[in-house]
Amino acid sequence: MTDVAIVGIGMHPFGRHEGVSGMDQGAVAVRAACADAGVEWGDMQFAFGGSRAAGDPDRMVAQLGLTGLQFINVVNGCATGGSALISAYNTILSGAFDLGIAIGFDKHARGAFTPAGPGGSGRNWYGGSGLALTTQFFGMKINRYMDEHNISQRTLARVAAKAFRNGSLNPMAWRRKPLTEEEILQSQMLSYPLTQFMFCNPGEGGVALVLSRADKAHKYTSKPIFLKSSVVRSRRFGSFEVTAPSLSLEHGPGPTVDASRTAFEQAGIGPEDVDLSQLQDTESGAEIMHMAENGFCQDGEQERMLKKGETEIGGRFPVNTDGGCLANGEPIGASGLRQVYENVLQLRGDAGPRQVPGDPKVAYTHVYGAPGISGVTILAR
Repeated sequence: MTDVAIVGIGMHPFGRHEGVSGMDQGAVAVRAACADAGVEWGDMQFAFGGSRAAGDPDRMVAQLGLTGLQFINVVNGCATGGSALISAYNTILSGAFDLGIAIGFDKHARGAFTPAGPGGSGRNWYGGSGLALTTQFFGMKINRYMDEHNISQRTLARVAAKAFRNGSLNPMAWRRKPLTEEEILQSQMLSYPLTQFMFCNPGEGGVALVLSRADKAHKYTSKPIFLKSSVVRSRRFGSFEVTAPSLSLEHGPGPTVDASRTAFEQAGIGPEDVDLSQLQDTESGAEIMHMAENGFCQDGEQERMLKKGETEIGGRFPVNTDGGCLANGEPIGASGLRQVYENVLQLRGDAGPRQVPGDPKVAYTHVYGAPGISGVTILAR
């Protein structure tokens, strides 16, 4: 029997929201999740919350209610949201509490590619010219991967074009204007082979998920979604990470490989059982590499899969049905929970015009970030 269920979901739209703090956006998501589960904030027995740049999440009790619940803050890079979820999941599995909430929100400064130059000069040409550390890392990593596995730059554009098409169907997404492959290929080159529209942007938004013991889930919803596994793993020696001072001669697997294998083992299923997936797409190349690292294809098969449309909403294996990070942006605290929010909608059959056909029953999420952390969840009806 599955032990933990998601019984309520809530989200504040991603994007830019002048005059609305990140914590306010988180509070909106919490209220929506509680309403979805038919409960009040006062019913929450515990909370785990994460934010990178918008303040300590536990301070939101001043807005939501001073109920004295256990509230623990979580910070774990891009895996912050996933780490809040795994903490809530394990808390219920332990038997300590029956009902709780995982919260993620953020509000990042404008300018994805405008960090200050060396010596704090503040010259924005530094990031805009592709010299930011993360853009260089992603460019080098996918460039090597493309060379090793015969993947073209056109495939990078296909990933981004799909993301913006899917985002156009998502009322919660930030980027809702479809772009053609040519528009993406011809946008400003930042870190070869990645152009501007192949990268996501930091942004704003909030997500909250209400979790309960599975045997009590029907008290809160007629459509419980069961959390079959929730895993976070760090890097091993030899993995190629953004903050590594050098590249090891030994080419080891990244943390995603370990997180994925463990999640499938916990859930008692394999990649072939998954109906749809949300994969970390900080840039187009990440989605391509993560398709293989999570076990959904062999290295080099992505070119054919994308050309045939297999990862489209109506394809054999839909990926990033809500537009992913490319269309939604990446408010770090909320991003991993956004993926779970989308998969709950899909498994409930409530995703509207972007609903995956064929009555999906199993959904997968994956998040990855510096300095080498990966989180995976598997959900099922």
